[in-house]
Amino acid sequence: MPTSIKLDPVSEKRLDRLVRQTGRPKEYYLSAWIANGLDDIEDAEIAAATMERVRKGQEKVYSADEVRQDLDLGD
Repeated sequence: MPTSIKLDPVSEKRLDRLVRQTGRPKEYYLSAWIANGLDDIEDAEIAAATMERVRKGQEKVYSADEVRQDLDLGD
């Protein structure tokens, strides 16, 4: 899917330098950058949504003792 983005000047210069040094196309690095960034964003957003459900009492929470007992870890 063709997409257009505007990079800040510092990021654009860094990307251009990387492309020149490695000979790989910009698309290669932009795809990797987005994929890695999406992982981080997903993790953060899922954690934030879970914490909001915890605050609202909509998410079950367990104490460390409950987890140890459930996993039969003993004392």
